[in-house]
Amino acid sequence: MNISIIGATGYSGVELIRLLLQHPEARISAVYSNSQAGNSMQAIYPHLQYVFTEDLHEINVEEIQCTADVVFIATPSGVSGQLIPKLMNDSLKVIDLSGDLRLATTDVYKTWYRKEPAPQEYLDQAVYGLSEWMADAIQQAQVIANPGCFPTAALLSLLPLLQAGIIEETSIIIDAKSGVTGAGRSVTLGSHFCEVNESISAYKVAIHQHTPEIEQILTKLTGKEAIISFTPHLVPMNRGILTTSYAALTAGATEGRVADAFNQAYEGKPFVRLRQPGSYPKTKEVYGSNYCDIAWHIDQRTGRIIVLSVIDNVVKGAAGQAVQNMNLMFGLPETTGLNFTPVFP
Repeated sequence: MNISIIGATGYSGVELIRLLLQHPEARISAVYSNSQAGNSMQAIYPHLQYVFTEDLHEINVEEIQCTADVVFIATPSGVSGQLIPKLMNDSLKVIDLSGDLRLATTDVYKTWYRKEPAPQEYLDQAVYGLSEWMADAIQQAQVIANPGCFPTAALLSLLPLLQAGIIEETSIIIDAKSGVTGAGRSVTLGSHFCEVNESISAYKVAIHQHTPEIEQILTKLTGKEAIISFTPHLVPMNRGILTTSYAALTAGATEGRVADAFNQAYEGKPFVRLRQPGSYPKTKEVYGSNYCDIAWHIDQRTGRIIVLSVIDNVVKGAAGQAVQNMNLMFGLPETTGLNFTPVFP
């Protein structure tokens, strides 16, 4: 497969390069970045010296359409939604990591992203690429809306419970922690070392754009009108997401029903690892991998369940899931090129 990457200089873009260089069925034919056109990837990322020496090009729609089988778009939000209508043709497959195609309507996108949305017809066409839950649709798709990092961790841990009727759909609270790579590579005050180091902070309280994404997919895949409270936090580490979710149990919920719900949902799903009772995951245990580790605990005293999940936000939360979706789109085993053991310590 010939692959083009638009937005190759961001963290998700360079992670795509790392993964695709190890993929036996993939060849990176070109990398694009209007802001860095003319520079080489190894000049921007010296760790790629002698590994990936390609120069960056200005985005050329006609060239991509003629030379690529699939294009990954790893741009900031607000860019891909305007670019995809120009790129689309009958043969090119598109995987968008930016967020521009994740929400169902233009009005919802404008409200939460405060940017110009993609045309509604492309929102309608895009398949939400939560690999473990949408595999059949992904296999038939031409355009994939790759899930956000927080939604990936939260949805994988909550969908089995809501689908099985074990939790109340209006009681969900998600407390999430993310490493600084989630903010992207551009320098801002919020990601400045002196601001982040030795500190933890909440941000976008009750207004984070991943809120409607999580609610939309919980509702779509379970048929229950989910309403969540979601608060993200920034922690002083490079990679990783930990979500701790709380929800009220329905009548008759038991440890056995919870275990059955998770086991049935993820049987044969190679990248979801369910922990044994009393074992709780750490972000370090999935670092550099495409795994999502999940654990849970029923709090009998409060009548709630506590569900924990961890992912590497740049891999399973972005580039890794994008490659997993590419594998599904082209009829390959979804683990192809992704069998990385987590880096530890």
